[in-house]
Amino acid sequence: MNKLIITCAISGAETSKTDNSYVPYTIEETVEEAYQAYIAGAAIIHLHVRKDDGTPTQSKLRYKAVIKKIKERCPDVIIQPSTGGAVGMSRSTRLKPTELDIEMATLDCGTLNFGGDQIFVNTENDIKYFANIMKERSIFPELECFEKGHIDMVLRLHKKGFIQKPMHFSFVLGVNGGMTGEERDFYFMKESIPSDSTYSVAGIGKYEFPLAELSILNGGHVRVGLEDNIYLEKGVLAKGNKELVEKVVLMAKRNNREIATPDEARKILGIGRK
Repeated sequence: MNKLIITCAISGAETSKTDNSYVPYTIEETVEEAYQAYIAGAAIIHLHVRKDDGTPTQSKLRYKAVIKKIKERCPDVIIQPSTGGAVGMSRSTRLKPTELDIEMATLDCGTLNFGGDQIFVNTENDIKYFANIMKERSIFPELECFEKGHIDMVLRLHKKGFIQKPMHFSFVLGVNGGMTGEERDFYFMKESIPSDSTYSVAGIGKYEFPLAELSILNGGHVRVGLEDNIYLEKGVLAKGNKELVEKVVLMAKRNNREIATPDEARKILGIGRK
């Protein structure tokens, strides 16, 4: 079984300091949370950036400053900027981080109701456009799928040449408006992707650690972080992303999965493969 790749989603666009005081806003806070997750065992940092007041932004300059400082402290880490941004942002705004020298980014593969009047819009043409930009810029896409229909979209677009192998899926389960994160949901998603693909699981809220263990046991990979879940256990707030990563590392050790370094993660995923 391959070594376990841990991704840490350190802030997201929605979680705030009122939810958990460790959610980073400033450049310095973001870099520190990335570093702490990295030394705990994260090979990939899933990156959103904020203004100092916590407002989500896709500013190219803000991403550039944060990435530079993370790389100074974690030279080999894989930085995976979000092209999801925040609800309501335009295509061009969401794609700003891809104008930088990055090796990986997320590619959202379908539209989702986020609750109330919020709709996270990713039309088929949006997905094609984002996929083409990433292909042109040699950026490896992580295919974010919130339900089975999103996987089907990926497979259709793969047949049409928009999405190429190797394909790495991220099952984001438990989001309001998407699939729940029960065991049956995990297996339904896992069994729906090609056998030569890789996958990671991001469980939202209470689903984070149960899904992490299922993925570990089944040869998949894991995403944790304050974007997805602010608790170390029921009623106990995590004191930063480090504690969430450390919990997955212990889980992996109990199940005899070694932790992948960033360079090992690149090899497992096929990042940079022609």
